[in-house]
Parts: sequence; C-alpha cells; structure tokens
Amino acid sequence: MRPLIRLAPLLMACALTACAGIDVSTNYDPSAVQQLDGYKTYAWLPQPQGSDKRVYNPIVGGEVERAADAYLQSHGYQKVEVHPDFLVGWHGAIDNKLEADTVNAYYGYPYDPMWDPFYGGGPVAMSAPETVVREYEQGTLIIDVVDAQSKKLVWRGQAQSEIDDSAKAEKQQSRINTSVEEILERFPPKGGK
Repeated sequence: MRPLIRLAPLLMACALTACAGIDVSTNYDPSAVQQLDGYKTYAWLPQPQGSDKRVYNPIVGGEVERAADAYLQSHGYQKVEVHPDFLVGWHGAIDNKLEADTVNAYYGYPYDPMWDPFYGGGPVAMSAPETVVREYEQGTLIIDVVDAQSKKLVWRGQAQSEIDDSAKAEKQQSRINTSVEEILERFPPKGGK
C-alpha cells in the first residue's frame, strides 16, 4: 500500500494535466460594438515575424489563417483583397510555466472518519502532504481585429493551452484549429456582456 501512496501525487498531477483545456479570453473597445456588428468583409494583416520558429513559421501561420478563414466565411464574412471592413492579424508565444500541486492522504477530499487511523484507515491517513512541481510549456495564440479605416485595434481574442511537443502534427494542427474556433466564437462581442 505504501508505494501507492508515493505514486498518488504523480497520478494526481497526470490526471490534472489530462483535464487541461484551452483557456479563452477576449477584450474589445466598447465604443466599437455597433461598428463590429456592421463588418462584412475582411483581409489579413501581413504575416507576423518573431524569433521563436516554433510559432512564427509558414506552417503555423498557414494553419491559423486557414482555420480563421473557414470560421469567418462560415459565419457570413467575405475575404477580399481591397477595401475590407476589418483586418485580421495573429501573434503567438510559448512560455515555460511551473505548476505546484499539494496532495494529502485524503487525495484532496475533505476529512471522513472512515479514513481516520483509529477507525480503520490505518497509517494511510497519517501520511504527510506531498507537493509535486511540474514544468511545462504554455502556448498563447492571439487574434486581433483592426478597423480597416482607422487602423485601430477594436477586438482581441486570446487562447492559452499546454503544449505537447511530442504530439503528432495532425494533433497539433487540430489544437490550433480548436483554439482559433474557440476564440472566434466570441466575435463579434455582444454589447453589455
């Protein structure tokens, strides 16, 4: 039983990692909500440049643009070469993160007399809490909407998720597609929300 207690923090960290999803947030200019609702056509800003080649390369850029084009066009927006209503751009980053989880003998659950050492739980309930520190990489994708006439940023969506470098290319591309879709689901913003 003792080896299981030692593995519990690691198993808990793995379980939490498996549940990790995509965190999405947006921000916009409240005075531009009506303007955003009137947009019908768009064009892309030039491909961004950056030093991290895992983010800024033609494969990632192409996948982001394909996913955004598919989503926007399926929602009635038209991609044009001249005189768009708004411009779309993207940026990305990969950051190193640390996560610390403390797990006690109750595996994070509240105290129950069933696990009390005097009631029959034995030494399992008396083990000390254990902290597991895990280092991982977090990817961030930002999609910007810029008013084509004023050249002002009017809407920004951001998705963050843990990166799995060992994942196959198809899974990585699927993750980019999902991130883009989850960001753009919130565009245009609804006034008052």
